[in-house]
Amino acid sequence: MRDEQRARIGDGAGFLAALDQSGGSTPKALELYGVPKSAYTDEREMFDLMQAFRARIITSPAFTGERILGAILFEQTMDRDIDGVPTPDYLWQRKSIVPFVKVDEGLADESDGVRLMKPFTRLGPLLSRAGDRNIFGTKMRSFISRASAGGISAILDQQFDYAGEILDAGLVPILEPEIDIHSPEKAYAEELLRQGILDRLPTVPYDNQVMLKVSIPTVDDFYTELIDHPKVLRVVALSGGYSQQQADTRLARDHGLSASFSRALVQDLRAQQTDAEFNRTLAAATAAIYAASTT
Repeated sequence: MRDEQRARIGDGAGFLAALDQSGGSTPKALELYGVPKSAYTDEREMFDLMQAFRARIITSPAFTGERILGAILFEQTMDRDIDGVPTPDYLWQRKSIVPFVKVDEGLADESDGVRLMKPFTRLGPLLSRAGDRNIFGTKMRSFISRASAGGISAILDQQFDYAGEILDAGLVPILEPEIDIHSPEKAYAEELLRQGILDRLPTVPYDNQVMLKVSIPTVDDFYTELIDHPKVLRVVALSGGYSQQQADTRLARDHGLSASFSRALVQDLRAQQTDAEFNRTLAAATAAIYAASTT
């Protein structure tokens, strides 16, 4: 199974769906979906509503492996079932979509132009559970505001250190050093980031690969060297605050770079839509993102 999943992620045509909103971002995601804070009274009810939203997406006939290669899940989603089937197994067995899980615990305060990940406090047990739930890989996010050589180096050191632990557990890590799309230093930060990644890729153990999730670059085809690198299974891009149309237009100019969109994927989905309306809207979104991801 894992060899088939690896081949699908490495060579397949399509994109990754990022369904990994965590506790801090869930209220906003629900609000955009049309579920106000008044609809729930505590965190448990909030996560139940979010699970229902994610299950509606995953079970939709528009959400299939025909266009979607993988789905990144929040930990709670990984631990829950859909139609009596563990969510990761439902994705792979019913949809041919490879399951990933978000493993970071949020961002630290900004320092030296970046926000490192908070130190991981439960990575080992989470990776063990992920393996038991047939998860293929992980995702962890940092944030870059300025073109700070020291800050970007610290981010990459942290990302690659944790990637080593994840690889040792038999999972494939997605490293996500997001660059603020509004930063006036974005282009220079991308140069520092690309070189820093290239400098560290030789440390990835023999016969292992990592994945990268980056902001859509300022210069078209800027990450081609990473896309073609033998230590990189796939490079995907986040929408980063762009609308779906903006992100698709920019992404289509970057050959070999696939989407891993979150808000841009679900921006037009509403709780109040009928199933037919919901499915048509999701189908249109996946078609557009697929087209941009396969240039």
